[in-house]
Amino acid sequence: MNNALETLKQRGFVKQSTDEKALEVALDTKGQVFYIGFDPTADSLHAGSLVPIMAIAQLQRAGHFPICIIGGGTTMIGDPSGKTEMRRIMTREEIDSNGEKILAQLKRYAVLDGKQGLFLNNADWLLNLNYIDFLRDIGRYFKINEMIRSESYKQRLDRQEGLSFIEFNYQVLQAYDFLVLFNNHNCTIQMGGDDQWGNILAGNDLIRKVTGKNVHALTFPLLTTAAGRKMGKTESGTIWLDPKKTSPYEFYQYWINTDDRDVVSFLKFFTFLPFEQIKELEKLKGADIRQAKEILAFETTKLAHGEEEAEKARKASRAAFGKTNEGIDSMPTSTIARERFIKGVTLTDLFIETGLAETRAEVQRLAEQGGAYVQGEKVLSAKTLITEEMFREGELLLSSGKKKRHRVVT
Repeated sequence: MNNALETLKQRGFVKQSTDEKALEVALDTKGQVFYIGFDPTADSLHAGSLVPIMAIAQLQRAGHFPICIIGGGTTMIGDPSGKTEMRRIMTREEIDSNGEKILAQLKRYAVLDGKQGLFLNNADWLLNLNYIDFLRDIGRYFKINEMIRSESYKQRLDRQEGLSFIEFNYQVLQAYDFLVLFNNHNCTIQMGGDDQWGNILAGNDLIRKVTGKNVHALTFPLLTTAAGRKMGKTESGTIWLDPKKTSPYEFYQYWINTDDRDVVSFLKFFTFLPFEQIKELEKLKGADIRQAKEILAFETTKLAHGEEEAEKARKASRAAFGKTNEGIDSMPTSTIARERFIKGVTLTDLFIETGLAETRAEVQRLAEQGGAYVQGEKVLSAKTLITEEMFREGELLLSSGKKKRHRVVT
C-alpha cells in the first residue's frame, strides 16, 4: 500500500514541500494532524476548490486527521496573494453565513465531527487579540525585508495600487494560525495552493522560532485546463458546489465537456477511482474517451451532490445527446406559454429568455458561427422564428454550442 505522500504525488497533488523525506516519514504514521484554510469570501466553494478538498479526503482516508479552517478573522483583512487589488472588506455576519454554507459542502467530502476531523474558525482566536501584546509576542519574529520578498507581496508592491498596511498583516496572522493549531491540536502539517507558499513557510518559521520544533508544509499546483482556462471557470462563469448556483446537471456537464487532454489528470485529482482503473481508462482513444468523461462526470457529481442527483444528471445528459429520453426532466427547463409560439418567437428572444445567451449580439454571433441548435438542427439566423410546429410532444430542445443545453415545455 502506498504511503499517503506517495498517493498524493501519484495523483498530482504535490507542487512543493519542505523536507520531503521527513514529511514522508511523518505520514507513514496514521493520525497526523494537518490543516488547510478556506477564506469564506463567497457563500459557496467552486470546482477550483476541489484540489485542496480532495487532498483532505485522500489523507483522511489514509488515516490522518484534517482541520479545516474558515478564515473568519483573516477574511476581515483579506489575503493579497495572487490579487492585483485589495479585496472588499466584509462584515462579520457575511463571513459567518458563508462559513456555515462552506462547512456543509466540506462535509460531503470529509468527516469533520471532532473525532475524525475538525472544522474551526480562526476568528475564535484572532478577533480578541490585544494588539500591543501580539506585536511584542509574535510580531517580533517577523522581518520586513524577508516578508516583502514573498511573491504574494512583491506582485502588489510593483503596482500603482500598492499594498495596504491591513493586508500586510495577513501573513503574520496566517502564521499565527499554524502556531495556535500546533499548540492546541498538535497540528504539524499545513497545506494550501502554491500561491500560499510564502504564507505557509512563515508559519513553519514562526513555530520553529517560538517552540524550537520543526513542522511541515506542502502546496498543491494551481490548476489550469489544457486550453489555458482557470480550473472551475467557463465562458458562462464559475462552476459552484452550491446546487442553487450551479445545478447538478450543469455541474455534470462541466465535467463531461472536459478537454480530452485533461481527462486522465482530472480522474486522478477529483475521483477516488483506483489508480489501476484510471490506467485502463487512459487507454481509451478517439470517440471512446467519452466513456471516461462519463465516469469522471458521474463520480465528481456524486461526491458533490449525491448519487441520486448524479444519476439524474447522467440520464439528462444522455437525453440531450439523443441517446435516450430517460432523465430529460433533469435538464434545465423553462415553461413558456404555447400561445407565444403560434406567431413565433425569434431565436434571439428565446435564447436570452432561457439563459443560453445574455445579449442579442451574442445570439447573432452564435448563429452565424453555427453554434445555435433547435431540436438538434443548426439555426443560422438569430431572426429565425421558433414556432409551435417545431415542438415534439410538447418539448423543444435548445443548444448553445456543444455544451449548454436547455429544454422548453409548454
